[in-house]
Amino acid sequence: MSTQDLVPSPVGPVDVEQAEAALVERYPRLVRIAYLVLPPTMGRNRRVLTAHALVQRALPRRRVPGPAVPEPRRPEDAVDPGYAYVRGEVLRQALVAGLPLRRLAVPRRAQLPPLLPQVWGLRLFPRAGGADELALDQLLSRLSAPARAAYVLRGLERQGDAEVLRVLASVGAGDPEAALAELAALEDGAPAPEAEDGAAETGPAGPRFSGGSLLESAEFDPCTLQARPGDLLRRRQHGRAALVGLVALLVCGALLGLPGDGWGRNGAAAPSYARNPAAEAALDPARVKRVSAAVWPGAVRRDFSVWPARGELTGDEALLRRALAVWARPGGAVESSATPGTPVGPPMGPPQLLFAGRVDAVRVVLFHDGLRIVRYAEPVEGTAGAGLDFARTDAAEGPGAAAVAVTRAAGNVRYLTAPWVTGASVRDLLMPGKEPWALRRDAHGVTDAVPSPALAEGCERWNVLEVKDDSGSRLLGDLGEPAPARLLWGPPGAPVEATGREARAVWARTACQLTTVLGQGVRSVRAWRFARQPLPEGGGRAAWVCTRTETWRGTGTRVLAQFLAPDPKVPAAVAARAENSPACGAREPRVLAGALWQAPGGGWYVLAAGGPDVASVEVAGGVTARAEGPVLAAPAEAGARAELSAVLEDGRRMPALKQG
Repeated sequence: MSTQDLVPSPVGPVDVEQAEAALVERYPRLVRIAYLVLPPTMGRNRRVLTAHALVQRALPRRRVPGPAVPEPRRPEDAVDPGYAYVRGEVLRQALVAGLPLRRLAVPRRAQLPPLLPQVWGLRLFPRAGGADELALDQLLSRLSAPARAAYVLRGLERQGDAEVLRVLASVGAGDPEAALAELAALEDGAPAPEAEDGAAETGPAGPRFSGGSLLESAEFDPCTLQARPGDLLRRRQHGRAALVGLVALLVCGALLGLPGDGWGRNGAAAPSYARNPAAEAALDPARVKRVSAAVWPGAVRRDFSVWPARGELTGDEALLRRALAVWARPGGAVESSATPGTPVGPPMGPPQLLFAGRVDAVRVVLFHDGLRIVRYAEPVEGTAGAGLDFARTDAAEGPGAAAVAVTRAAGNVRYLTAPWVTGASVRDLLMPGKEPWALRRDAHGVTDAVPSPALAEGCERWNVLEVKDDSGSRLLGDLGEPAPARLLWGPPGAPVEATGREARAVWARTACQLTTVLGQGVRSVRAWRFARQPLPEGGGRAAWVCTRTETWRGTGTRVLAQFLAPDPKVPAAVAARAENSPACGAREPRVLAGALWQAPGGGWYVLAAGGPDVASVEVAGGVTARAEGPVLAAPAEAGARAELSAVLEDGRRMPALKQG
C-alpha cells in the first residue's frame, strides 16, 4: 500500500453547526465507538462516563477548514463531513486516553477522569450480554488501542481496510498497518463466536471473530445503562471523614481568631467559650480544693466533703488543668457519660479534688463539687481517648460516700474507698453461704480489680463490695456508675444493711433482676419479704418479696414484686412491676401482687399477697374469689386473667401493682 493511501479522506470544511448536528443525531453511535476503543482496564463505570465526556468534547470551537483542492472521493468515503470530523475527534481522544501515564510527563486532558458528566452515589454500566459478547469483550481486551479502533471501524462502521488506514492515520495512530496486522493475527488464532445467523463472518484476511451485530448489542451500548449503588460503607466512611475534616477546619479557623494561649495545654478540651473571672477560677488547678487527711476523723459528718486528696498525681497541675478544661468543654473525641438527671455543665466554682493517680494504664482524676462526682480518665501515653463521667451524689453521707468506682477494664472494676473504711472484701450474692474474700487496697485506698456484674454478659455470679468501718458492714453493688448502689433489707420504715443470713438468702434469688436498673442513677436497692403463703395441694410455703430502687434524683424509682417458690434454688419470678410508684416505699409502705401458679399435681391457681396490714384480698374477672387476710389462693384455668384488689385494715381499697 502506498503512502498516498494513508492521507485522510478529503471531507471538506466543517462548520460548528454541521458538526453539532452530526453529534446530536448520532450521539449513541459515537459514544459506543468511544466505549469500545477505551481500554477495558478502566472499569465499566469509568468507561461509560469517559466515553460520554469524549463525545461531548469532540465539538469544534470554530469552522474547521478542509484541503485547498479536494481530491476525488471514493465509494467508502461517502460519510457526512460533520460526522467524519466528530468521529475522528472521538477516536483521537480515545487513543490518548488509553496511553499510560508517565511519571515526569504532563498528563493530557483525555487521560484524566472527566469533569463532566459526573454521577454521584451510583455505578452505571451497560446491560449484560450473552456468551458471545463476553468472549468478544475478552478478546478485544487483548488488543492495543489502535487495533481496537481498527476493529470498530471495520466491524461497526463497515469501512474497508484502506479507509481504516486513512482514518487511523488522521487521528494520530502511530502505525496503522501494525494495528491491522495485530487484528488479523488475533482473528486467525481465535475461535470464532457465532453471529446471529449461526455462521462466523469471513473476510479477506480469513475468518473474523465477530461482526457488527455483536458490536451493536446491549453489552456495548453505553447509552442504555443499569444503575447500582457504589460501596455504601466506604461512602459513609468518606462522608464522615469529610464532615470531621470540615468541622476541624472550622474549629481551627475559629481558634486562629481567638486571643489567649490557644488549645495545646488543655488536651482533649474543646475551644474556650467564655472568659470571665468566675469561669477562670473554676478552671485554675491552683485553686482546686484539697482537704487534709487530718480533717475527717474529727468531722461531724462523713461524706465526700471530708475525703482527703489522694493519689501520686495530686500535684500534677498539667493533668488537673486538662481534666478541668475537658470537664468544662469536652471535645468531640471525648467519651462522655452521665447518669440520668445529672447536670453535665462546667463546675460552678473550684471543685474538690478526691483523687489523681495512675490506675492500670490510665491517669484518673476524681472531683466532687457538692452535687456530682466527676471522673476524668486519659491514657498514660498521650490524651487521645479521654473519658469523662458524671454521677449525681448530692446528700451522700456515710455508706453512700463509702466508695467510688475508679476504673473499669476487661470486665473488672476498681474502687477508691473512703478514708474511714477499715476493711474491704468481695461477696457473691448468688452464693449466700460462701464467706467473702478479702480485697487488697493500696496506700491511697484503691482496691484490686474485681469482676463486675455490670460488665458481664450473663448472671453466673454477682459480686458486691462489702466495706467495714467502726459502725458495721455495708454491701455496695456496681451498677455501671461511678457511685455504687447501697443494698438494703427490710420494711420501708426500718431498713437495715443486707448483710444478715436471711437477707443474703433472699438476695441470692433476686440479684439477677438488678440488670434491669443498670446505669439508671440508682442510689439504693431495698428488698423486703412482705408475705409468706402456704401453697395449695401441699406445694410448700412460698414467699413474696418487694424490691424497690431509689435514685439520686428522686424520680425514676422502680418496684418489683417477686414470687419465691419453696425450692431455694429456683430464682425469683417477677409477678408485677411499677415505675415512679410510691408502693413499697416510705410514703406507701404497702404492696399487693398476684400471679398464676401451677401446683405439682397439675392444677392452676391464682395466688395473691399483700402487706401485713391487708385485711382481705379479692380477685375478679376470669376468676372470682375473696379471702380474709393478706394472702389468697383460688382455683383457675390455665391462662386466666383477673383483677386484684385489697381492703386495708382502715377500710381503704388498694389496687395491685401492674402485671409484669
